[in-house]
Amino acid sequence: MYIAPGFEMRSQVTALGTIAYGAPQPELWPLREGEATTLVFLHGFGAGSSAYEWSLVYPAFAADYRVIAPDLPGWGQSDHPVRDYQAADYEDAIAEFLEKVCPEPALVVASSLTAALMVRVAIAHPELVRGLVLVTPSGLADFGEVLGPTWLAPILRLPLVDRLLYWSAIATREGVAQFLQARQFANPQRLTPEMVSAYLASAQQPNAEYAALSFVRGDLSFDLAEILPQLTVPTAVLWGEAAQFTPVALGERLMALNTTAIKRFQILPGVGLTPQLEQPETTIAQIRLSLQALALTPV
Repeated sequence: MYIAPGFEMRSQVTALGTIAYGAPQPELWPLREGEATTLVFLHGFGAGSSAYEWSLVYPAFAADYRVIAPDLPGWGQSDHPVRDYQAADYEDAIAEFLEKVCPEPALVVASSLTAALMVRVAIAHPELVRGLVLVTPSGLADFGEVLGPTWLAPILRLPLVDRLLYWSAIATREGVAQFLQARQFANPQRLTPEMVSAYLASAQQPNAEYAALSFVRGDLSFDLAEILPQLTVPTAVLWGEAAQFTPVALGERLMALNTTAIKRFQILPGVGLTPQLEQPETTIAQIRLSLQALALTPV
């Protein structure tokens, strides 16, 4: 598990397997249990996604919050059950993880499809969530429109072909680098060898193909627009100006569905789907501003 300096790996058993997560080393971050609000960082999905996605950001909050950064099931160092994953699997796993690891309602920062899944969690379990900061949230089938290439899904439903393509074209250094350059970053020059290595290490875990293929096939996608009006938890949204397949216009259209719960919508210029890697300093500042706007900063 690629983990930020000053953090250690812990684990929590859930119905979908053991979830590995990063947490501050107590001797370096002496926040007493129960005295700090829990701030959870959830990564998105893609070629080798993991909590590494937030590793340049979450240490900036460890002095004020009880920071937690998990690898979701099927990704990183968490268990990789052999199954065809569905959105409901992750909704249940996230809710169970928050219930077991967070002693009080948590603040959650999440990106892309996972951010959309957190809307589902917050609607179903508002008692677990104090506030949300969502980075380019999309169910990837919003307003009934499937986002991304639709020609690939039928190919990836062919037995053996799907796994062959994953291990020969996706879970390689070239495949991971191409995915990050084309899908995650507005400026490919900001992609570093360490980032590629971290994503590659996650992509090459045993059985990593099952979660990744479920994502690429669209099995995890849903229409966020159908449920967003039900959200009641205070929420701020950050949107990468150059996010591929999820243009700012989509974000504006989604946010207009619930102006009561969504109290801040900020466009981030010059970044794609992962501003937390592409411009971590800006992302840190915008998360802080979002927490202030939601009146959820430490006392």
